[in-house]
Amino acid sequence: MDNRSNAVGSADKATMSGNIDRVAYRQDGSYQSLTNLRDSPPHDVINLRAGSSNSISRSCGETPEHFWSFKALEEREAKEDKRSVVPVMARMGNIASGQSRRVSRNTHPYNYLNRASSTEHLGGSYDSGLVGDLRGTDERTPLLRPRSSSDDSVSRSRTSDYPLDVNSPEDLRRSSKIKETMKTLNLWPLEKKRAFSLLKICLLFGVTIMACIMMLIAEEHENVLHFTILNSYSSELLLEAHCIKSESLLRSTFRGSFFPETKRGENFTQTLIFLNDENVMNLTIDPDAIETRDIVTLHADFTCHHGKDYNITATSEAKIPFEWSISALPPEVKQEVVFAFLILAFVYVLIIFEFVHRALAAMLGALTALAVLSFLHQRPSMDVIISWIDMETLTLLFGMMIIVSIFAETGFFDYSALQAYKLAKGQVWPLITLLCVFSAIVSAFLDNVTTILLMTPVTIRLCEVLNLDPKRILIAEVLFSNIGGTATAIGDPPNVIIVGALSSKGIGFSTFTMHMFPGIVIVCFIGYGVLRLYYRDMNNLQNKDPPEIAEIKHEVVMWRRAAGRMNVITREETIMKALFLQKSVEMEHNLNKIIHKQRKNERRSFYSTIKKLEHEYRIKDIPLLVKCGAVLFVVIVLLFTYSFVDSIHADIGWIAVLGAIWLLVLADIHDFEGILHKVEWATLLFFAGLFILMEALAELGLMQTIGDAIADVISQADEDNRLLVALLLILWVSALASSFIDNIPYTTAMVPILEQLADKPELKLDLLPMVVALAMGACLGGNGTLIGASCNVVCAGIADQHGYGFSFKEFFKIGFPMMLVTTVGATAYVLICHCAFHWNSI
Repeated sequence: MDNRSNAVGSADKATMSGNIDRVAYRQDGSYQSLTNLRDSPPHDVINLRAGSSNSISRSCGETPEHFWSFKALEEREAKEDKRSVVPVMARMGNIASGQSRRVSRNTHPYNYLNRASSTEHLGGSYDSGLVGDLRGTDERTPLLRPRSSSDDSVSRSRTSDYPLDVNSPEDLRRSSKIKETMKTLNLWPLEKKRAFSLLKICLLFGVTIMACIMMLIAEEHENVLHFTILNSYSSELLLEAHCIKSESLLRSTFRGSFFPETKRGENFTQTLIFLNDENVMNLTIDPDAIETRDIVTLHADFTCHHGKDYNITATSEAKIPFEWSISALPPEVKQEVVFAFLILAFVYVLIIFEFVHRALAAMLGALTALAVLSFLHQRPSMDVIISWIDMETLTLLFGMMIIVSIFAETGFFDYSALQAYKLAKGQVWPLITLLCVFSAIVSAFLDNVTTILLMTPVTIRLCEVLNLDPKRILIAEVLFSNIGGTATAIGDPPNVIIVGALSSKGIGFSTFTMHMFPGIVIVCFIGYGVLRLYYRDMNNLQNKDPPEIAEIKHEVVMWRRAAGRMNVITREETIMKALFLQKSVEMEHNLNKIIHKQRKNERRSFYSTIKKLEHEYRIKDIPLLVKCGAVLFVVIVLLFTYSFVDSIHADIGWIAVLGAIWLLVLADIHDFEGILHKVEWATLLFFAGLFILMEALAELGLMQTIGDAIADVISQADEDNRLLVALLLILWVSALASSFIDNIPYTTAMVPILEQLADKPELKLDLLPMVVALAMGACLGGNGTLIGASCNVVCAGIADQHGYGFSFKEFFKIGFPMMLVTTVGATAYVLICHCAFHWNSI
């Protein structure tokens, strides 16, 4: 015991004195110099892991406690000893600035039969000495080093402060030996990964700096509307200016009682817009709109000749009041849609390949889009940017997250998981069926975001009980939540937008639901068949490890994550972080014991499992459960009735926040910071960035371009097949577009385009079938990608908080085929009902 203490003490003294030594601490308590190890590296080393700036740990098994620790003891005694130069094998940098990195040297799994080679240096308990500075230690780095038994084998090798002389033969030999050592230890892949990470950081930082510069040098653009009243056959000067090359494109906006498009004939009166003496725009006055005070907004672009003066005048055949604005923009505005597609592709590359967190990807995309608007002299003000954020969705998520976090303290989710286990009698596929059906039904009558917020914790706990991988179960659940929410006018945000905008046209809650519900029932059966085919092998849903091992592994991850999230400021917080990491190391040690003994848990009978689970998973706090149940019941009732009860003057965001405040008061919560810690702030930031990004892309004309292209193709179709072409085009373009862009701004842009198509008598298109096609395409298309629908992102965020997060690729492999097949089923339903049987009446 004394020898070990002296050995460790001597090594620590070397650290304090600054001697440059690389000392290999073995788990059996002995030491070996890095110089000797360089000449003959151990054969049983599997992984190399970066520690702090003065330590490198080499893991020799599946758990971190099988490691070699190369402690870098730096010395600044210049000009003292030049006998040998020990290569700096990997200057990892302080762990506080980055995640620990692992490089595989041997892809073979842990060898249970050759325990002598892999466990001979497991030499007892851990000492409380810390490896490196605790404030700069990553959560994955073991804090405790093994106690050493002697220091007889410690050999020192010093390094000089002078750099290597490449012209010296001795230094050349040392340099080649360094390279051989790094290849032997397989450090080259690590260096490549670090180089790629550095390149990524440089590129993203360069894009960020360029975007910030564009925004800083551009002035805020305010689209000020001027009011003018034109008398009959009178002319009014609207604008007179000088045209310069950098602002040769004039973008005009007119708001008044006009028809959406120009109509010719003796029965129509016109308002004419002139650029100098050239007629550039005709606005047809709508007499009915004047009486009802309906306002239409129209846009047009003109081009002036640089270096010359220009004036814009208006002449009307009848008295008409209207608002107008004209902005001088650079000619690059004509390519704004190209910029929009490039920005969208940039964001998807970041998310698909997981270069950064999806919240940061959305923020970078929003910043880039705002920079492009600034470059095009259209930089919006901060008030406009804030107005782009859908606060209704964010407040709904925030309020429901607080309610769910308090609700979880009652043990209700564990109890619900046990009841579902009983109902399914321990069978996996009946359980998946139960969860999918329940999520689809509830999402039809409640917002699907709220449904996922309530069901995700229950599903995760249930999967832990059955030793299932929660990722695939959660993906199946969220897919059916999107499908079920399509059935009614309140189940999905696009449906709410459609009914709210077209209720004056006769498309209300009952009419919309009557046309959507039968088709969604058919789509649910089709989706269920696809899911059964995809999950035909139930073994793929099971965790590969026994329940005890899977639970320990998950707990280790959560302990490390808890340590990583701690703000190390005070001494007490430093100690707590050390204890968290020590707990993870102890659990990994226990896990190693279980693996070594190769204990296989026998499959218990269903009834014995039920008896054990009933003892473990029960209601913990009945009074709190009653309070939570009462508040949640009131919130759900209000969320269901607010859309068609006129006396409720609050949206879903207000209802959720009010419910959270009620529950905080009733539950007498004192640890308010603990409740806020459970809120998925990353998800909220992602939605905020996504809303700004999509609105900025809409300002660049992306949504309008898609809608205009659809309208042009429909208008040019043959009259006999025009309805067929319209339904196919609207449904499939909406499905594909909603998979890659948010369906809320897309639906908002498409509704007025559908109204314009229905108002054209020469096209002979009914509004209802096009609305049904739009709703089915926009809602079902949300299943295509992870960011296609709001509840997808919410589910991924909650799952990640529990340690079961799934990536964009994992969702895409299941969601995109499901989207394609269900869209085919919806297409068949729409064509049969509206083309074959002409069920087009409102």
